[in-house]
Amino acid sequence: TSDSILVNRAIADYLRSNGYEEAYSTFKKEAELDMNEEVDKKYAGLLEKKWTSVIRLQKKVMELESKLNEAKEEMTHGGPVGQKRDPKEWIPRPPERYALSGHRAPVTRVIFHPVFSVMVTASEDATIKVWDYEAGDFERTLKGHTDSVQDISFDQTGKLLASCSADMSIKLWDFQGFECIRTMHGHDHNVSSVAIMPNGDHIVSASRDKTMKMWEVATGYCVKTFTGHREWVRMVRPNQDGSLLASCSNDQTVRVWVVASKECKAELREHEHVVECIAWAPDSAHPTILEATGSETKKSGKPGPFLLSGSRDKTIKMWDVSIGICLMTLVGHDNWVRGVLVHPGGRFIVSCADDKTLRIWDYKNKRCMKTLCAHEHFVTSLDFHKTAPYVVTGSVDQTVKVWECR
Repeated sequence: TSDSILVNRAIADYLRSNGYEEAYSTFKKEAELDMNEEVDKKYAGLLEKKWTSVIRLQKKVMELESKLNEAKEEMTHGGPVGQKRDPKEWIPRPPERYALSGHRAPVTRVIFHPVFSVMVTASEDATIKVWDYEAGDFERTLKGHTDSVQDISFDQTGKLLASCSADMSIKLWDFQGFECIRTMHGHDHNVSSVAIMPNGDHIVSASRDKTMKMWEVATGYCVKTFTGHREWVRMVRPNQDGSLLASCSNDQTVRVWVVASKECKAELREHEHVVECIAWAPDSAHPTILEATGSETKKSGKPGPFLLSGSRDKTIKMWDVSIGICLMTLVGHDNWVRGVLVHPGGRFIVSCADDKTLRIWDYKNKRCMKTLCAHEHFVTSLDFHKTAPYVVTGSVDQTVKVWECR
């Protein structure tokens, strides 16, 4: 048949071009092939070509099969076809809407602006960049730090941006004129985290010098120092009303502090490695948390507050701060967890990690319901827009990706 002649010729070409002269001449005789220069050219490299295309197609088939299974699962779990998903349950869908390049080193933090359709990114290249996430356009660069920018934070109006850096300084930027208004010094080492307090008149920072500091926006003075962590403090985040601070550290603990008295109200120790990230659960999550944890959570008065933490031990934990207890542990990431937050709808947790994925967790059932291969390298940071259906991720691959949710 013509097929077997084709295969035979391809094999003959392979034997000849790889120098198997004896095998070639024997095979040619036995297969009764009339090979000449012209014929040879036509079959040059054919065997290898077929071989590699088979492997490539096999990979493609597997990808498509998994997409098909995912679609089937969504149909069975998503109710009747055509039924609109509740926006409270919209999650990021691949592929990304934009992959934005511009940073010349790993991206360390990505955040959405609270009002405008822009997002801001920080990088080890010592710059902060502003992008339009709807159009996918780069807008401008804020320069001033002299070393890796580690964290950035808006006030609630979006008029002020705070940044902190390995250059040991904290900067405050006027986000309307894009100018640096103030630079604050006082930490003795890399400043790893910064957040503007909800009332807008103070900034809180965390550093590798093992302390956290509170600064007055109006004057730039340091008004409080929080000591207690035994190692590098990785992240600090105020709760919704600004009465509490949560922090996490290389000492493997998460701590909760009372701002007014500077006292440490809780020390949460269950992680088995550096704790990289924390996030407070918004009130929208309380019903699901209470459902998920049942009687473990106090029924009287206002529940919580609840806190999430992500660690190099590859797990995400949820804590009831009022009683200092770990309510659940989510296992699934294959490497250090670098970012975690509660979906604005309150029903899911979203996380990113050094396994290069973005994951969505149905935490009521303690299961990972979706995994997106997000970047070519570690995913260092993520943010979920409070009102618009977008997620942004940043990576060591130097790109920033915008994901649409539906």
